[in-house]
Amino acid sequence: MSFAEQLHRLQAFLDADELHDEALDYVAAHGYLTALSICAETVPDREWIDALFAEPPHYADDAQHQEIEATLIQLKAHIARQLASDEEFELPCDLDLGDDPDDSELRGWCIGFMEGVFLRESAWFENDEEEVSEMLLPIMVGSGLFDEQPEFADIAADANLMDDMIVQIPEALTALYLLLQAPDEKPAILKPRHH
Repeated sequence: MSFAEQLHRLQAFLDADELHDEALDYVAAHGYLTALSICAETVPDREWIDALFAEPPHYADDAQHQEIEATLIQLKAHIARQLASDEEFELPCDLDLGDDPDDSELRGWCIGFMEGVFLRESAWFENDEEEVSEMLLPIMVGSGLFDEQPEFADIAADANLMDDMIVQIPEALTALYLLLQAPDEKPAILKPRHH
């Protein structure tokens, strides 16, 4: 079975209504795995898989159980490779909150990402708290989780500002990845590449 087919099956599984209310759907799971791939501290597979589902899902059989978990682990590795490449990171949804942000896939992706951050919050902020917070801002804004805080409420009330921030998410992801995964490589980006 190709990776694309595996992903398709994973998506159908995660987007089904049978899952626990707090389980992440496919787009949110993608955000969550993106955060886990960026975090400097590796979270054990068992821990993040269990947290993703909130409670153990009802698998049809052991084969499905193994397949879904294996595909999640592969997807995480795929996302990590994307982050490490020179190409702009592509989200599995439009960079747009639409007319009803709470229903948008992007909001789900951002919430999933923040769930991944919360899993190891201290590891994100221990070294460059200010820089990381700044880079996380577009994702935090997109998630709507912080709208009760005055500064976020102000941004959320300004549609143009929201849009400007949201489109920065792919850039922010690359910057976060370099900052947390390859802190020593920063100057190398400025040097000409030697082939």
